[in-house]
Amino acid sequence: MANITLAIPDDLHKKMKKHSEIRWSEVVRRAIKERMDDLELMDGIAGRSLLREDQAEFLAGKVKARASAKFLKK
Repeated sequence: MANITLAIPDDLHKKMKKHSEIRWSEVVRRAIKERMDDLELMDGIAGRSLLREDQAEFLAGKVKARASAKFLKK
């Protein structure tokens, strides 16, 4: 298994130390796996898409704008 090193802010590290019962490497490992699963899914969908890149970017902008508007209303 490969190892990675990451830097976190000191204040976050202090908070994490208060919960030494948590295996933080496992938390990070799961988060990375979930993100990779999402990326692989998106790559698969994008690979089958018939949209041109400019069309996809236009639609992505519309989705982001609506999501932002909905989020800001709450």
